[in-house]
Amino acid sequence: MSRILVTGACGYIGSHTLVDLIQSGFEVVSIDNFTQSQPVVLEQVRQITGQRVQNFNVDLADKKTLFSILPELGKIDGIIHFAALKFVAESVEKPLEYYHNNINCMLHLLEMVNLLQIPYFIFSSSCTVYGNSNQLPVTEDSEFHATGSPYGRTKQMCEWILKDFCASQKNHFKAISLRYFNPAGAHPSILLGESPGSKAQNLIPAITETAIGIRPEIIVYGTDYDTRDGSCIRDYVHVSDLAKAHTLALQFAMRGNQIQTLEVFNLGMGQGVSVLEAIHAFEHETGIKLPIFYGPRRAGDLPAIYADIHKVKTLLHWSPELNIKDIMRTAWLWEQKKKSVI
Repeated sequence: MSRILVTGACGYIGSHTLVDLIQSGFEVVSIDNFTQSQPVVLEQVRQITGQRVQNFNVDLADKKTLFSILPELGKIDGIIHFAALKFVAESVEKPLEYYHNNINCMLHLLEMVNLLQIPYFIFSSSCTVYGNSNQLPVTEDSEFHATGSPYGRTKQMCEWILKDFCASQKNHFKAISLRYFNPAGAHPSILLGESPGSKAQNLIPAITETAIGIRPEIIVYGTDYDTRDGSCIRDYVHVSDLAKAHTLALQFAMRGNQIQTLEVFNLGMGQGVSVLEAIHAFEHETGIKLPIFYGPRRAGDLPAIYADIHKVKTLLHWSPELNIKDIMRTAWLWEQKKKSVI
């Protein structure tokens, strides 16, 4: 049984990936210092899988502390690296904090990889690396453009760091960077979902918070874009589908199918959903009519961005199994469930 270290394992995508890894036969160990997550997530994972996951409460940006736990970590066959500060708006307010954390976490983990000769590394990247791209759909070969936040720039920098590190390695090391579009929804069990202790930053949880009464209205930022209904278009992917892609990426590398030292894959549904279409999908799925405020455009918002997923379909044999209706249904059930798990 391969033993996989998952950093940021108690976060939204990390926790769902823990579940998928365990259910796929991997042994897992976690590093998470609960900066943007909660310890209760480990109990939720146990309820779904029947297994307790050992967690090390360590700040990856603190190299001395990280390296001090290596004897306790034991043998590691691969790393999936989620740990990072992730809020775009907050990164604008606290750029140094984001650069310090996200860059140092990557550097220290790769030093650990070098020291322990860990052969497989999966990096949690983002479609923000494409920046203000005007190419649709976005492919893995699309160039990096200027991005509107320090968060986005840390993802670009981490990919460059990983690329340079891979170029220095021999054939024993394989890395994969997974570029997510817009993760949403909750685990089908409704025992696990998005950040129960933090304010929603994205459209889908903002919709569910409006429906449950936390927010007075859902705000549509801009209705005059050159899109089919005037609102922004984004690519949403269910978090459980996203989690499965990490397991498949790890298996792809471990089975010797990966030829390049570094591979990159887009993860999305491969089609765009507008803000208004997302709102109407929620209303149709739940029967709840949402109060909507039509506001001005936000600075930095692209009219549309969605993924070309041909490569991940071909090489990893991954395709999204859940659609926007599944996203809305599980997100709403999770919103109603959250009070009992906070």
